[in-house]
Amino acid sequence: MDKKYTVFLVDDDRFLLDMYSIKFNKSGHTAKVAGSSSDALKMLREGFVPDVMVLDIIMPGMDGLELLETIRKEKLIPDTTIIMLTNQSQSTEIDRATKLGVAGYIVKASTIPSEVVHEVVEIVSKRKG
Repeated sequence: MDKKYTVFLVDDDRFLLDMYSIKFNKSGHTAKVAGSSSDALKMLREGFVPDVMVLDIIMPGMDGLELLETIRKEKLIPDTTIIMLTNQSQSTEIDRATKLGVAGYIVKASTIPSEVVHEVVEIVSKRKG
């Protein structure tokens, strides 16, 4: 019935990565993780194409918005739904993410993990039909 997605989680917080990947896996989806923007880029450049990418902004080195700019510039995953999952709730970050074509913007602090899974699946299913 419900479509199952390959979800690519990118966050430098290991605890959150583990928690969200468990939640997505328990919901029947396949979760892959990267603990940094450079790890994520490496996987994408090697041909990994997820259905949805869930991306944090604040990370050491290249932040999530810079990663997103690189992904767009290199046309790495043009058909992948990209959703920001971050504590950055300032309009400047939201505007920048929107200009880069994100499908959704979820603020971690105001969303419990099961709601994150629900919101991500909802956003993707609307885009993928």
